[in-house]
Amino acid sequence: MQHTEILEVLKTEPSLHEITVKGWVRAFRSNRFIALNDGSTIKNLQCVVDFENFEEEILKKITIGAAIEVKGILVESQGKGQTVEVQVSKVTVLGEADPEDVKLTILSPKRHTLEKLREQAHLRVRTNTFSAVMRTRSKLAFAVHEYFQKNGFNYMHSPIITGSDAEGAGEMFRVSNLDQKNPPLNEEGAVDYKQDFFGKETNLTVSGQLEAETYAMGLGKVYTFGPTFRAENSNTSRHLAEFWMIEPEVAFCDLDGNMDLAEDFIKYIINYALENCADDLEFLENRLLQVEKSKPQAERSDMALRDKLKFVLENNFKRVTYTEAIEILKNSKPNKKKKFKYVIDEWGADLQSEHERFLVEKHFKSPVILFDYPAKIKAFYMRLNDDGKTVRAMDVLFPGIGEIVGGSQREERYDVLKEKMETMGIEEKELWWYLELRKFGTCVHSGFGLGFERMVQFVTGMGNIRDVIPYPRTPGNAEF
Repeated sequence: MQHTEILEVLKTEPSLHEITVKGWVRAFRSNRFIALNDGSTIKNLQCVVDFENFEEEILKKITIGAAIEVKGILVESQGKGQTVEVQVSKVTVLGEADPEDVKLTILSPKRHTLEKLREQAHLRVRTNTFSAVMRTRSKLAFAVHEYFQKNGFNYMHSPIITGSDAEGAGEMFRVSNLDQKNPPLNEEGAVDYKQDFFGKETNLTVSGQLEAETYAMGLGKVYTFGPTFRAENSNTSRHLAEFWMIEPEVAFCDLDGNMDLAEDFIKYIINYALENCADDLEFLENRLLQVEKSKPQAERSDMALRDKLKFVLENNFKRVTYTEAIEILKNSKPNKKKKFKYVIDEWGADLQSEHERFLVEKHFKSPVILFDYPAKIKAFYMRLNDDGKTVRAMDVLFPGIGEIVGGSQREERYDVLKEKMETMGIEEKELWWYLELRKFGTCVHSGFGLGFERMVQFVTGMGNIRDVIPYPRTPGNAEF
C-alpha cells in the first residue's frame, strides 16, 4: 500500500478505510500521542496509540527524530488543533534516533540558535522554521517560471563559467586547472593562462545579463534563473558568495516598460506566495512577532509579515528620479540631525540601505522605483541620457531591505558604448561580441536583475540571508 502525504491527509474527511503515513516523530506524549511530520506541511498529524496493546519494545523506539510508518483508521479528532487523527493499528520503526546522541533539540528554537543550525545540515530542515522557509522558497521559484512562461519569455541557461566580468567589479572566483604550486609562466613572469583549460583566464559568473542580451536580440524576451557568484569578502546579513539571480532581458523595451515589468513580476510572485503558502507564512509571521519582541521598540517593524506583503501588492510603486530623491534625503530630519550613518551632502552620492529604507518606509510609505542615476556610480552598459551625466538605470526599493531589484535600459548605440568602455578601462577584446551586437540590427532593449534570496528573505521575514538558502556559502564557510 502506498503511503499518503500528511498535507493530503489533513484535507481528508474521516473514514473507516485504513491509511498509511510515513514521517518523522516530532513528539510522543504519554506513550499515546504521536505528532508526525513528513515535510509536506508545517502541520503535524496526531496519531493515537493504544499503548496497552502495543509491544513495549516498539514504543521505546518511538523517539523524537525517528522515522516511522503508521497504519490506522482516519477518525474525527477528539482533541484541539486538528480535525482528524489516526487511530493507530500498526507502527513500524524505519529509522531509529537516540535523542541524547543526536541531540535533537532542533524542535525548540529556544535551545538552538539559527547560527547553530547552520552547522547542522543534517537536521536544519527538520525544524519548523527552515521547513517553512524552504517550502516557501520552492513555491516562489515555481512562481518565477510560471510568470515568465505565461508572458511569452524563453528560459535561457546562461553560462556559469565566463571570461567576462559583467559588473566590472573584479570580485570573481577564478576557474582553473593549472598546477597551483607550479603554474606555467609567460615571458613576463606572469601565470600563462593560455595553457589553462579554456586557453584564457576564466571565472564563475556574477551575472548572466550580457549573454541574455544577445539572446533577447534574437528571441525577443528571455530570462535567466540560476546560480551566480561573487568573491566579495563581506560577512553581513545581506551577502552570500553563491546566490541565485533572476534576469529578464527584453528587446524593444525602454526604461518605462522595464519598470512596468519589474512591478508586475514582483507583485505576481508575492501574490502567489500569499495564495499558496498560507500555513507556512502564518507560522513565519508568528515567529517574527516573537523575534520582534526581543528588539528595542525603535527597531521593531510597523507591520506584521503578511501585512508587509500586502503593502507591496496594494500600493503602486512610486517612481522617483535619483535627483528628486537626493533633495528629499538632503532635507530630511535624519540627515540634518546627522542620524544617518552616511550623511547626504551632494548630488552623486551612492545611496545606502538606510537612505533607501527612509524613502520607502518614512517618506513615501510605498515601494519606490528610483531611476536616472548618475553615470559615474552605475555600470558601463546602461544607456546614457541626453544630459550626459545620468543613465537610464532603475532600482526597486522595498520596506525592510532597501534595494531588491536593479536594472536599466541598455546602451544600444555602438559609438556611445565603445566610448564608455574606453573611459571605464574595459578592454574591447574581452567583450568584442557584446559591442558587435550593436552593429547587427540594434534596438532599444532593457532588463533587470533580482537576487532570489533577497526576495525569499522579504517574503519569509528572515533576518539573515544565510537562512533562506539551503547551503550558505560565505567567507570562510563552504561546509557541507
